[in-house]
Amino acid sequence: MALPENEHSKEQEGPVIRDNRRIDPETGEPRVPEGTAEESSPDSEAAAAEPTEAQAPAENDAELERLRQEVAERTDDLKRLQAEYVNYRRRVDRDRAAVREQALAQVLTELLPVLDDIGRARAHNELVGGFKSVGEALESLVSRMGLKKYGEKGDEFDPTVHEALTMVPSADVTVPTIVEVFQPGYLMGERVVRPARVVVAGPTEEDAGASTEEAATEEAPAASEPTGTSDTSDRSDEDEKTAGDE
Repeated sequence: MALPENEHSKEQEGPVIRDNRRIDPETGEPRVPEGTAEESSPDSEAAAAEPTEAQAPAENDAELERLRQEVAERTDDLKRLQAEYVNYRRRVDRDRAAVREQALAQVLTELLPVLDDIGRARAHNELVGGFKSVGEALESLVSRMGLKKYGEKGDEFDPTVHEALTMVPSADVTVPTIVEVFQPGYLMGERVVRPARVVVAGPTEEDAGASTEEAATEEAPAASEPTGTSDTSDRSDEDEKTAGDE
């Protein structure tokens, strides 16, 4: 009995052995089982690469934006730090100048009695010889340090820088005026180191009253003078009265 052609071919082929090992025993490389994966084509590789290439610019833009934000924050921090440093330097310089001025004023205040003695000696013609040289050198030194003498006879009295020991009336002045200086004053810049002690002459009460009346007269309105209309009416009344008497 003859076997069918298919069965005969199977008997000739024998059992089929398939190697399903994932790693090639000869090369040691992984291998893909037959029928489970299709061969990759250039089109499939391009399609797989397109999402990656499109995603890369977006990630780069986000990273660039983050870096820009960090740079802006660091720049603002540096600006704030610089402004604080400038303010600190200004405060230090101002405090240093104030301390220097205070210390200098204290030293010059201690020298004022010596300057007064030099002034009295000059007034009595006793500033001669070596004492004159020393006195003038000291006055020049304190002048260079910013000390300024003030308070002279004939100056207008200023209560902010002058100390009035007494005040006498005088008909020769119209405003309070210094007539005698007991002790000169000294300034250092705008600061009064010592006020000038003076005698002040002020205007008398009659002069003050006259000045007030003159000011009131000058400020009086011109409308208080009689007008031409009132003069005409008065003249008409006088003419009528004269005619009645006749």
